[in-house]
Amino acid sequence: MNHLSDDTFEQILSRITSQDDLDIRGVKFIDPFGMIGILEAGRYLHAAGRRKTLLLPESEDVVRYLERMDFFKYAGSVYDMASGPPELPDKFLRSPRSDVLLEITPIEKSDDIHFIVGKVKKRAHAILDTHLHYNERAIGGFIVALSEVCQNIIEHSENTGFVGIQKYSFQKRDRNVVKIAVMDLGIGFRESLSERFSAANDLDAIEKALVHGVSRYRDEGRGHGLAAVRRFIRQWNGKITIRSGTARFSIIPDWAWGKERETNLTYFPGSQIHIMLPEV
Repeated sequence: MNHLSDDTFEQILSRITSQDDLDIRGVKFIDPFGMIGILEAGRYLHAAGRRKTLLLPESEDVVRYLERMDFFKYAGSVYDMASGPPELPDKFLRSPRSDVLLEITPIEKSDDIHFIVGKVKKRAHAILDTHLHYNERAIGGFIVALSEVCQNIIEHSENTGFVGIQKYSFQKRDRNVVKIAVMDLGIGFRESLSERFSAANDLDAIEKALVHGVSRYRDEGRGHGLAAVRRFIRQWNGKITIRSGTARFSIIPDWAWGKERETNLTYFPGSQIHIMLPEV
């Protein structure tokens, strides 16, 4: 496996359950979803009393990127490291020309979301305006959507999670995209909705929350954020994928790829959200 992203998350899970070590030495590309997926898989095993050794990529560029995204700040608590992170100068780690909107950041309480939003706001114009050509209204919508998907962890998961955001250039499609990854190890969509609604399965629960705005809360304005996120993503022709339990549901624009509905996947707790927003 040389590519770690939402496209290969199922392979990560299969390796986690079937191998003594998590070997990612051959990885040539990794995005925030891939990084956070590895961290959350490690947290999942660690909570079950299992701890694996993480064999780091042989590519120096990939290891440098992991360091730049603060991956190693959290990986050491859930994995044994085959070798430590590289020693890199601060100038490299925090270059003002970086395409990183947000390093991997934990979400544990509401104050974390205020910190996340504030940090992204500082970098949003340099990246969203310059590379995606978003106007003020679009940037404002981006910030609201980010806040909502992070708030989903606080409101629904009964656990903690991570978020990470990065801009990429898709040369084959001749466009820039921003990728947002948000994950938690909480109770998942189906159990979250179970207090008020009976979902047939994980896929039904995800679709109810994302497409139909169903929430565990009766209060108007609480728990309906994903429906607003969906509207923003559709308005700007983006893609969103939500995985929870054993299912995954996606809204896919014509420029992207993937399956709209997937079931019978390897069980994994909580929710894993991936958003891609293209330049306009």
